[in-house]
Amino acid sequence: MMLRKLALSVALSLGLANGAMAAGGAGHVEDFDFSFEGPFGSFDTNQLQRGLQIYTEICSGCHGLQYVPIRTLSDSGGPELPENQVRAYAEFYEVFDADLDDFRPAKPTDHFPESSLENAPDLSLMAKGRAGFHGPYGSGMNQLFKGMGGPEYIASLLVGYTGEEKEQAGSIFYENTAFPGGWIAMAPPLYGDDVEFADGHSTDLHHLAEDVSAFLMWTAEPKLMARKQSGFAGVLLLTLLSVLLYLTNKRLWAPVKAKYKKKD
Repeated sequence: MMLRKLALSVALSLGLANGAMAAGGAGHVEDFDFSFEGPFGSFDTNQLQRGLQIYTEICSGCHGLQYVPIRTLSDSGGPELPENQVRAYAEFYEVFDADLDDFRPAKPTDHFPESSLENAPDLSLMAKGRAGFHGPYGSGMNQLFKGMGGPEYIASLLVGYTGEEKEQAGSIFYENTAFPGGWIAMAPPLYGDDVEFADGHSTDLHHLAEDVSAFLMWTAEPKLMARKQSGFAGVLLLTLLSVLLYLTNKRLWAPVKAKYKKKD
């Protein structure tokens, strides 16, 4: 009964959000300084590990990551957990095995479970599905110059609760400065000091929101660093090719230009 009521609240909040967006309503999104922003930015491995811990201990109770293979937690450029830790982490979850017709402990080759609530959105691609910045007239220039957008929106949402509540249609809604329309059915998931990190990193609300948002950016773009490296190599090669073509063109046309100069 409790789960059904929470699912209904989430559904109502999504309906309010769609109505707010249709009416042009938008929340305030803060510009967080993430390490992976910019053409030369990269994921902070320690931050991703902290974000994974926050997701596991707090977010995974409702939200899933069904498009993320557990084995990728050991990939370069990600949380980079040792293989034995990935195997141990996988056993934290249970998956249904059709061959056994029963549940079994998950393996690294399995994916993270899906959301436990029907209307709790999956977070695998959430950082790409939420735009934090738009720029003048929806031009998208702020995404280009200020960052990816989605992680800022998620972090702003997590720190945007004001503490005000209201009841509507039998459900409790919470005021949030980042959520379109200003009210959301999801209660504040983070309050600060919700977890304890092995590296002694700060656990205030702002840092927790930033860490889990960075982790969700990685789940949405696990090959972001590889794409940046490929793009940089491509730009470098094109620049070199342009210089060579310019010098070749200059050499080929030099005799022709010299001939016309003599005639003049």
